[in-house]
Amino acid sequence: MSARENILNKLKQADAYPMAEPDTAGYYQRGGMAWADDVSRLKHWAAAMRAVKTEIFWVTEENWPQIMCQVAQEKGLRNMLLPLTTEHGKKAQTALQAANIETRGFDRVIDGWKDEFFAEIEAGFTASECGIARTGTIMLYSSPEEPRSLSLVPPVHFCLFDAAKMYNEFHDAAEGQKLVENGMPTNVILISGPSKTADIQLTLAFGAHGPRDLVVLALLPDHISPADLEDKA
Repeated sequence: MSARENILNKLKQADAYPMAEPDTAGYYQRGGMAWADDVSRLKHWAAAMRAVKTEIFWVTEENWPQIMCQVAQEKGLRNMLLPLTTEHGKKAQTALQAANIETRGFDRVIDGWKDEFFAEIEAGFTASECGIARTGTIMLYSSPEEPRSLSLVPPVHFCLFDAAKMYNEFHDAAEGQKLVENGMPTNVILISGPSKTADIQLTLAFGAHGPRDLVVLALLPDHISPADLEDKA
């Protein structure tokens, strides 16, 4: 008798039966968080992200390129890597060039400029797919236009986030974005703050395994203004 037949016979003798599929949706409905309105939910998301050193700027479709340039200048950035084939990448390029900040794109095979990429690029810019309120998270997909390295390698990561695409939990985001139905992207990247570690002598250090600064440009929906998100005294 082969090893395979021996295993199958033991399973038959044990009268093994398939396990019931877990009630994942029910679990999140019973234990998930909910907020009274979109403003409360957005405040929770922002507080969670800021608690781990994320910089958040409330912006509009009209002014986000200018806000991005202002922050980049305050940080003394000389260049930024952009997804130049996307609409947001093109808008960013126009604004940055007007501010005398050099822009670069993935227009070469990475092996030909790897040393330059890791040593000279000071910031990278991406968009995000959605946000997760409970954990204070933004979700990105990697793609040929916006590869994983764009948000991982540069010391500063700027991310454009549409705050109208906010979910309560990761489960809600997976369902809302139809990750299973549409086919999982190569990478789903969940970011809640800049890279940090306390592995050495329990001393917290930023930028050890990725960007030391995370700047989120949060596009507010029309029914929410920055004043709505300010804590009232």
